[in-house]
Amino acid sequence: MKYSTFIAALPLLQLAAAQPHRRRHAHEHKLVKKDGDVVVTLVNTVYAEATDTPQVIVYVDADGKPVSTTTQGVSPAQTPAPAAPVAPAPVAPAAENVAAAPAVSYSAAPEPVKTTSAPASTPTYSSGEDTGFGLVYSPYKASGACKSLNEVQEDFKSISTEYKLIRTYGTDCDQVANVLAVVKARKIKLFAGIFELNNLGSQVDTIVKAANGDWSNFDTISVGNELVNSGAADAPTVVKAIGTVRGLLKAAGYTGNVVTVDTLVASRANPSLCDASDYCAVNCHPYFDGNVAAAESGNFLTTQIPTLQEKLANKNQKIVVTETGWPWKGISNGAAVASLPNQAAAISSIKKSFASNPESVILFTAYNDMWKQNTRFQFEAEQFWGMGGTNPPSG
Repeated sequence: MKYSTFIAALPLLQLAAAQPHRRRHAHEHKLVKKDGDVVVTLVNTVYAEATDTPQVIVYVDADGKPVSTTTQGVSPAQTPAPAAPVAPAPVAPAAENVAAAPAVSYSAAPEPVKTTSAPASTPTYSSGEDTGFGLVYSPYKASGACKSLNEVQEDFKSISTEYKLIRTYGTDCDQVANVLAVVKARKIKLFAGIFELNNLGSQVDTIVKAANGDWSNFDTISVGNELVNSGAADAPTVVKAIGTVRGLLKAAGYTGNVVTVDTLVASRANPSLCDASDYCAVNCHPYFDGNVAAAESGNFLTTQIPTLQEKLANKNQKIVVTETGWPWKGISNGAAVASLPNQAAAISSIKKSFASNPESVILFTAYNDMWKQNTRFQFEAEQFWGMGGTNPPSG
């Protein structure tokens, strides 16, 4: 199906108990349809100032019938651009070629610097120890195409064995089966995801087939990523989907964790998301706060978590930060400056703050996501969160 888009301004939705000086950003996650049609779903993590003017993009078919929507914001410092078609398919990265990065170690935090430079050589972004932290991995080429099992295996050759859990987001591209093969070989765990709430039964079936009766390497299966924060679904709808997926998985023999993932801000405003989950799973990025220097990232997370904890029905419920990190390139956001040394400082700070419970943090992300599109709404940094500034070896 071919899609066209229309953009309409909406009044700002105030988020309860949001962080001070919060910003808007969007982490893109890819959804590839098996019938050959490719759709990119944008999921916005909102830390929006009251002066922002959010916009809703409505995708319609050739007859003008709405088929999906997404939300974007307009920076208060800039005039909104005229409405223009937005291609739903993944776009190739900008012409700028990102080379490998200089050696960077996250075992000790360097002094943060306010510079942005392109990497120049292969980095060392591992402490070399079995730390127990998790890591995000996305199985897409720079072109947006799916990666094969061989390409996924090639990528993992350069991913440190210190990470004991790998998080993925969807069921497309055979990613559950392909990443599970690597996870089993490493004897670690998989955090698999159901990205959207359409066709839940089919997506569960994909996971069940990948497991093939052996659930021993599955730690968690998530239902949605930032759906409430982005406005893609309300909390009751997500809670209902959690129950549906949990029931389907239980019937297939899975008795592990089932959660939804949303931002810390959205979860704090909608604690039912955590109450319905087996633990509270939240994405939280110090970089988008605007008041946090890289070296203070760990402290920022540890001070934000109690503000969520107090809203939960079970005050002792486990909270896992399922996305956090720092970009190595992008536009400065107040005190937050994107650079390789600052990324190293942020990761080191986070690892230090969670040294006693590393299973509570999943770092974002293994490699640069060159299949994504940079925009001013997330400080032109969307492609550049790869650990040590590296691109995936398989392309």
